[in-house]
Amino acid sequence: MSNLKKISAQTNGSFKISSEIKKPPISLKVAAQIGLLEYENENLRDAENKTAILILSFGTTNKDNRAKTVEATFNAIQNNFKNVKTALSFTSHIVLKRIAQNEGYSPYSAPEETLEKLLRECFTKIALVPLAIVPGIEYKYDVAIFHEYKTRFKKMTLATPLMYWQGQENYPDDILEVMTALDLPVQENGTAILLMAHGTPDPSNAYYSVMQDRLSGLRNDAFIYTVEGFPRLEHFIEKLHAQNFSKVILKPLMLVAGDHANNDMAGEHKDILTRAGFKVEVQLQGLGENPKIRAIYIKRAAEAFNALLRI
Repeated sequence: MSNLKKISAQTNGSFKISSEIKKPPISLKVAAQIGLLEYENENLRDAENKTAILILSFGTTNKDNRAKTVEATFNAIQNNFKNVKTALSFTSHIVLKRIAQNEGYSPYSAPEETLEKLLRECFTKIALVPLAIVPGIEYKYDVAIFHEYKTRFKKMTLATPLMYWQGQENYPDDILEVMTALDLPVQENGTAILLMAHGTPDPSNAYYSVMQDRLSGLRNDAFIYTVEGFPRLEHFIEKLHAQNFSKVILKPLMLVAGDHANNDMAGEHKDILTRAGFKVEVQLQGLGENPKIRAIYIKRAAEAFNALLRI
């Protein structure tokens, strides 16, 4: 029998430890932290409630794309919580450094710096909202930030990434929701859509297979490949020929149409496909430009914020 007992999916798919275990070890408590994370500091129970939302993005050095994607998503969340302090931090310290070098200054800071500032301003309840796509390496950084700072606030929550639950048991199918929200237009016969995702050496790379499964259930002309994971572009060339596709549309499956989209996808990948005999069209729109994707991030933020208000 499992040590963990599922709580209703209405509570963001959280788990609790079975009541039969009277003194659960810390390791078991950590194992129960699935889905949206919450922490309440009993030592600060009587502290004044002063609430903030902190959006966590990897960031990008491309100023124009940053405005259309990351900042547009941040603004959408901020507009949904008009009376709540809302801040944006970049988790890539290299991106922060290069923004400062290229633009003369950086209007952004790392999460650690922002949280220290919120502490100085006497905020006591913080909802962390990652703009990560899947629960991979970047999301693990967000989880680490949560655990590092949770004891310094009265309460802290951490939202799930864009795609977390896969429809298992009674939980939502985030992946189907996102694949549907892509709103890929119907193409003429002989045209395939290749969506370029990032990929990762982390086990979360398996999410791309689930994405492909959901996408294939919606249409038979769209495929997902990765830059730094599996599958790679070369895995699809023979398949595209075998299905008599003569044209390929390349689109990023990333929040920002940044360096990978402009250099790898629109450069090397386009050349590979052209040499393989395909006519290639490149569309450089990041997921953050899609209002339906931004609406899902607003929902993730609302889940974390509402959990923050629960006593």
